[in-house]
Amino acid sequence: MKASAFVYPWDVNGDPEAAARIAGLGVRQATLASAYHSTRALTPRHPRHRIVTAEHAAVLYPTDPRWEGRSLRPYAAGDWAPGDAFGSACAELGGAGLEVHTWVVLAHNSRLGAEHPDTSVVNAYGDRYPWAPCIAQPATRAYLVDLAVEAAVRPGAAGTELESLGWYGLQHLHAHDKTGGVPLGDAGMYLMALCFCGTCREGYGEQGQDADALAAAVRAALEPLWQGAPDDGGWAGVEKLLGSERAAATRAWRDETARTLQESAVRAVRSAAPEGFQILLHADPVTYHVGANAGVDPEHVLSVADGVVVPCAGGPDLLRPFAGVREGAVVAANFPVVSGMGGSPGTLAADAARAREAGASELRLYHAGLASDGDLDAIRSALARL
Repeated sequence: MKASAFVYPWDVNGDPEAAARIAGLGVRQATLASAYHSTRALTPRHPRHRIVTAEHAAVLYPTDPRWEGRSLRPYAAGDWAPGDAFGSACAELGGAGLEVHTWVVLAHNSRLGAEHPDTSVVNAYGDRYPWAPCIAQPATRAYLVDLAVEAAVRPGAAGTELESLGWYGLQHLHAHDKTGGVPLGDAGMYLMALCFCGTCREGYGEQGQDADALAAAVRAALEPLWQGAPDDGGWAGVEKLLGSERAAATRAWRDETARTLQESAVRAVRSAAPEGFQILLHADPVTYHVGANAGVDPEHVLSVADGVVVPCAGGPDLLRPFAGVREGAVVAANFPVVSGMGGSPGTLAADAARAREAGASELRLYHAGLASDGDLDAIRSALARL
């Protein structure tokens, strides 16, 4: 199975041994960040630093003139990734024999929400989620599509992986996050993800729903969960809390909004890319799920993109809905391999075997730069056995 390791430019730039070390793991590809959200990251082997603080979402290369005069535009990185950080790291990784694909984070940008609050998802209580751009708004959609094109099709890249190309919700690891006190469950998280910005209110109207009445119904549905009632989970839980008619209307609006954005972004990237350029989406096979792995319909997304990258931290079950949908489609199983962050590099060989049985054709390893030396040894051993 072809394997790729996720990498940041700052893992490679300034470390003359990094590219060869990553290639020596036995991976054939590096999935290198070109547009990324804010983060604080370890660099445990870098000769110059140990902690990198990316203070805000940024592109890790110089932008082109397409953004001139536009209010919504990508932010340049600070000293954590100056200049063409992506290009420099791409050249190093390519020189070590690795195929490089871009890693593009899209609808996840706290600085955008802080500076342009009207772009953010607004929940049924009127709270804004500054990390979550509303993907229904026309200006935001245009920004995301153009960002996908520019950040995906970088010199030296043979493909791209598009993350967060869909709705984002409450789930977000924020600075000193303190939102876990009440377990809302799957249905509760869906209700908390519903957006009530002006564009979405109009969208619900198109589905026959009065937006004010719908927001009130969402608040009423959530009230038992705030008081500790169990969440029945799944879509049946949403229907029980909100009612089947209202639930169906919200899902119809949101599913269509996400599908058309995914179609537009992939079509635009393909138009700008050279022949053979691979386009994958980070995806969850349940359309109403939100977050970095956008909820998708497997048949639809595999009719649009070349494949998907699927989270497998909880096992291989999310792979199965994508398996066999389209011959030749990439179904990449994404495993966390940093033991200090809950990953299990020691079981990678066995996990990969189960993933293959569930339909995976490739592996993704999160994350070569963050892993300890012991984790890297375990990855190297597992890939040698595969």
